[in-house]
Amino acid sequence: MENLLEYIKTDNFLLTSFILNIILLILVCVGIAVITIMNRKYISFMKKLGNGKNLDEMLKKYLNDVIEIKKDNVEIKAYYTQLDKDLSTCIQKIGLVRYNAFKDVGSDLSFAIAILDRHNNGVVLNGLYGSEYSNIYAKPIKNKKSTYILSEEEKYALEIAEQNKAFSTKHMKK
Repeated sequence: MENLLEYIKTDNFLLTSFILNIILLILVCVGIAVITIMNRKYISFMKKLGNGKNLDEMLKKYLNDVIEIKKDNVEIKAYYTQLDKDLSTCIQKIGLVRYNAFKDVGSDLSFAIAILDRHNNGVVLNGLYGSEYSNIYAKPIKNKKSTYILSEEEKYALEIAEQNKAFSTKHMKK
């Protein structure tokens, strides 16, 4: 241990330390030069791959675009989910039946029309046309059922609407 302390105090130790520091400084400078050359070659290579544009910058831009698109997709999904929920209560199914309600009227001028949403809620309208008068009756529909008695024509209009044949027209003969 004493020998080491004596060696540190000598001029040889200072000279050796100085030479090692110079060698390390040269190695650091060479490392910086090598990294600079490699960086230039990398930039040149990326420009060649990108047909004159920096491919690295293009990839970064595309990555940012993908992140933005993912955010937009989340917003769009939330929007169409809400839209689908809202549309479930809109008119989606219509069934129309034309028929002759009275023998003295010559054609199928009476009708029953079922207007339903996705959950089979809505209304059935029955229009009776006679030679001297015309009436329209409305019956609410909840879950394919009505609290009122439905005529055969109204039931048939409901069937057509439930089959999701939007605005199908059928003729019934009595």
